[in-house]
Amino acid sequence: MAKKQKTPSELQGIARLVTEATIGITDLVEAMHRRIVHPPFLPSTPIQHAITNIAGVTYKTIRSSTKFVGNGADKALERFASVFGNSKPTDKKEAISAVLNGVIGDYLEKTENPLQITMQFRKQGKPLTLDAESLKDAYPAINGNILLLIHGSCMNDIQWTRNKHNHGLILAEERNKTPLFLHYNSGLHISTNGQSLNNLIEELVRNWPVPVEELMVIGHSMGGLVSRSAVYYGQQQKKTWVKLLRKIVFLGTPHHGAPMEKMGNYVDVVLEAVPYAKPFARLGKIRSAGVTDLRYGNLLDTDWQDTDRFKMQGDPRQSVPLPKKIVCYSIAATASKKTTSVSPRLRGDTMVSVKSALGKHSDPEKKLQFKKENTWIAHETTHIDLLSSSEIYSKIKSWLD
Repeated sequence: MAKKQKTPSELQGIARLVTEATIGITDLVEAMHRRIVHPPFLPSTPIQHAITNIAGVTYKTIRSSTKFVGNGADKALERFASVFGNSKPTDKKEAISAVLNGVIGDYLEKTENPLQITMQFRKQGKPLTLDAESLKDAYPAINGNILLLIHGSCMNDIQWTRNKHNHGLILAEERNKTPLFLHYNSGLHISTNGQSLNNLIEELVRNWPVPVEELMVIGHSMGGLVSRSAVYYGQQQKKTWVKLLRKIVFLGTPHHGAPMEKMGNYVDVVLEAVPYAKPFARLGKIRSAGVTDLRYGNLLDTDWQDTDRFKMQGDPRQSVPLPKKIVCYSIAATASKKTTSVSPRLRGDTMVSVKSALGKHSDPEKKLQFKKENTWIAHETTHIDLLSSSEIYSKIKSWLD
């Protein structure tokens, strides 16, 4: 079976990434070469300098030729637009795109790479146009009860459907709500996505064909942080949509950070401290702003501005309490089995700790004041299982009722 052709924009995006990756690896090899030829803390001889200079010419040639070939490929792919045509998106392609954006999404945006994801509301993987007529066409039975679902890091809106189950679609059918799914570049700063979402929901509400009665949000993982950031900025700017928001359900949201990112930061610091390994530290620094925001759960611009996001440091966040007049719920998952006693060191879901998901913190100012009856722990459940568990669906439905 013949493989489907990719669109020229996608091919151009891939060509640029390959070009940039080759240059990056060349830089890494050259840095490592310098470390070996010029050992740390020892003086260098004229011969060592000569070796470095000769090798430098080679590395420079590789970089120049790579840029030349890369630019040529980019222009050639642009000229063959009619040959490649438009390929239909597939779930696999969408998933790969989501991961790529999650890992280096900020870089894709900075370089204006065609592979970057633009924030938008979608239905069944297709973008929604935010005008009254288009929304009526997309939702023939449209009503004023909006249910918005926001996916997590390295994921997309299509992945809310797992094991033939979709919390949003079933809730919409059983509770007469209109479901919307957000699609966004999870590699950008959480506060950047929060501000974009704030403006996007305001546009949505302004163009909704019928009066909006209420808005409810379900956020999975990073999606919960993006929603909290959007609410914060919306309240600061006195946006209309925030007044319509009634409830938020957080599924495995790392309110106080994720251990995996903290470990990544630790590895960075160790590599930087070892003289011969220092060049490899730059490999850890390819991860996106969105990923490093997960270290502590940054919500605001001030949480990351004027700081080195790869530097080991304490929790710099401004305290952001749960929004008033909006009922907030939180579900934490744990791989542990349910027992009669609740351990204070209950394992998390392999990605997010139970304490972080429930907003608990040793600093009283940072602790999120969820009501006890508005929290729940799902046992023998992984981070991804939060999307398909029937028990979790029942709990969400009871809360939204």
